[in-house]
Amino acid sequence: MRRTLDYYFAPQSPWVYLGHARLTELLQRTNTEVRVRPADFGHIFSVSGGLPLPQRAPQRQAYRLVELRRFSEALGVPLNPQPRHFPLPGDPSALLITAVAAHDGAAAAMRLTGAIGQAIWVQERNMADATELAAVLAECGLDAERLAQAQDAQTKALYAQHTREAVDAGVFGAPSYVLDGEIFWGQDRLDFVERRLAA
Repeated sequence: MRRTLDYYFAPQSPWVYLGHARLTELLQRTNTEVRVRPADFGHIFSVSGGLPLPQRAPQRQAYRLVELRRFSEALGVPLNPQPRHFPLPGDPSALLITAVAAHDGAAAAMRLTGAIGQAIWVQERNMADATELAAVLAECGLDAERLAQAQDAQTKALYAQHTREAVDAGVFGAPSYVLDGEIFWGQDRLDFVERRLAA
């Protein structure tokens, strides 16, 4: 029987970007289905004790930059730890991914998620800007209509549903991978996801 993994994430997260290609490859190699679940981590932080980046202690902010550089080098994934357009609101890109998942399926939503991460962390583009989001949609070969659909009531309801499901599952950070009810938090836990899939 084909396994299913729930992928909860904030598309603007550098940790999501660092792990996304490896997750995509793992899912393909293990023939695992994915449910693409962008979620509102501002809300999730508020109910789980997390803090948005600008509110964290200076020591934590400084160490985050060290770790981003370490993982970028270790994984061979290019990343600018302090891109021009960050922090930025995650809702515009999260809603767009939600709309694409609903209309075009998980594979298209995964492709778009990877492109958005690349746009933020390598190309330094503003993924809260509708014009830039439209450009990335086109680069992914996706329908321009998805940008308008990202703002409709159905998409917003789905996004809220993903957020509730994340909270109910015990998710508190991004990315989180939920497999058979077990949470794996962070791109550095993908080896454990693979082991769980092999079990």
